[in-house]
Amino acid sequence: MKKWFKKDDGQAMVELALILPVLLLIIMGIFEFGFMFNNYLTLSNVSREAARYASLGGTDAQAAALAIEIAPNLDSDKLTIVITPTQADRGRGDSLKVVVTYQYNLLTPFLDGVIGNGIPLKAETVMRVE
Repeated sequence: MKKWFKKDDGQAMVELALILPVLLLIIMGIFEFGFMFNNYLTLSNVSREAARYASLGGTDAQAAALAIEIAPNLDSDKLTIVITPTQADRGRGDSLKVVVTYQYNLLTPFLDGVIGNGIPLKAETVMRVE
């Protein structure tokens, strides 16, 4: 016996329309995490290089300039570099701490509205002054 009322011609299209936004959200989240992790790795390298430069006798201004120079993919206006203790207060054998912070803004427009004005990233390195 044939059922005349059973039609599922558009069933696949409706299922795709329901699942596609969720699938796109997951894919965009993967891309966002990748970009954010790349920026965090760059911050980590920047803090290590600046700490190494300052621990070998470089000035704080030169270390900060080096940090900005080796991070071309980061917006230098959002990059904050703090070196403690200051150059005048540190001596041989002291610990030198470099803290680098960066405000990461999301690339996906609707995720930016949900999370807010970005995600703060922070990397710090401690080295002995030589």
